Amino acid sequence: MRGILLAGGAGSRLYPLTLVASKQLQPVYDKPMVYYPLTNLIESGIREICLISTPADLPRFRELLGDGSRFGVRLEYREQARPDGIAQAFRIAADFVGDDPVVLILGDNLLLDSEPLRESVRRFAGGATVFGLSVPDPERYGVVELDSAGNPVALEEKPLNPRSEWAVPGIYLYDASVVEIARGMRPGPRGELEITDVNREYLRRGQLTVRRLPPGTLCLDAGTSSSLHEASVAVQKAEEARGIRIGCPELAAFRSGWITRETMAAVAAGMPRCEYRTHLEKSLG
Repeated sequence: MRGILLAGGAGSRLYPLTLVASKQLQPVYDKPMVYYPLTNLIESGIREICLISTPADLPRFRELLGDGSRFGVRLEYREQARPDGIAQAFRIAADFVGDDPVVLILGDNLLLDSEPLRESVRRFAGGATVFGLSVPDPERYGVVELDSAGNPVALEEKPLNPRSEWAVPGIYLYDASVVEIARGMRPGPRGELEITDVNREYLRRGQLTVRRLPPGTLCLDAGTSSSLHEASVAVQKAEEARGIRIGCPELAAFRSGWITRETMAAVAAGMPRCEYRTHLEKSLG
């Protein structure tokens, strides 16, 4: 399975912070936001990753992440010249996806425990899998309506009067037919290629699975100033409670056996003296 990390968009809800750096390069506690979805992909066993961003921001992502070798992955980069919707990612990265299944993860959605994604990747057998997260404000999200057996019956994009509490966070698993579906789409009422329309097509085909995340799952949207601050606080508290670093791609790669002890030691040694370097060095034992 391949991974697409969508880190584009105008970041208008975070203005004026995004005059300085793109949304996905903003700090969430002690790390750039993009580290968290990248770590989710690594911890889920995905080693071929395509990062999509704006022409202005791609050089910054390249400088931050390089070719991915220090994380044991291969990183490619694609340009999103204009933010025309999440589903546009499959048109931009069509040659990257090829005939393989793919995970699309948004750069401003933070899943602080990779286990649900890891398990879904392991079980994936075709069609589409999305997650359902019970939230108090589903009108901010794509929303899925479920029947009594937990099967999807309808999807809405940011409805004024949601028919369900089940939001669909920005992590999606698809088979390779997603490229053909995205190519055949027309923009929705907002003028964008809506990911909800992709999910509706899989639902029409009878190929959409919804995995409901358990209560207490920390899946954070860090796309506004207030939610960015709340995400930082949540990460700090989670790290203190668990005694581990969350969203650390080097450590995830090391634990997966994708980089050697010597490689991680060299990566850490190349950093200035800081808490992040100290944690990597302590993790080596």
